[in-house]
Amino acid sequence: MSTTIRCDIVSAEQEIFHGEATLVVATGELGELGIAPRHAPLITRLKPGKVVVTLVDGSHLDFAISGGILEVQPQVVTVLADTAIRAEDIDEAAVRKAKDEAERVLANRSEAMEVAEAQQRLAEVTAQLQALERLRRNLKH
Repeated sequence: MSTTIRCDIVSAEQEIFHGEATLVVATGELGELGIAPRHAPLITRLKPGKVVVTLVDGSHLDFAISGGILEVQPQVVTVLADTAIRAEDIDEAAVRKAKDEAERVLANRSEAMEVAEAQQRLAEVTAQLQALERLRRNLKH
């Protein structure tokens, strides 16, 4: 009986993570999903948010994704993300600037397409800021 599941997180540009995990938590369209070894197969869409991988040693890796697909097979869970970044690699100043810009576009209520893009960008940068917050909390403990 296996106590781990292989986890692959890939973006359009590169493989972000490949390794063994005891739990993978991701933000699905309808809420949080927890994937443990021997989870039933499934495919679902992911919204901008987090992916937290619990490693065999009990440590956690925190990622922010902009959306994508989660696929669970008997031995592997795969996150196919539009974009994905490790929490420790996030440039906080750039993310805060992008958040301010998205909020400005939304406040001005420009063209419908611009508003939709700003809403998507705001969701992405909010997920990145939340990943930074979780990383800071974990470093304190």
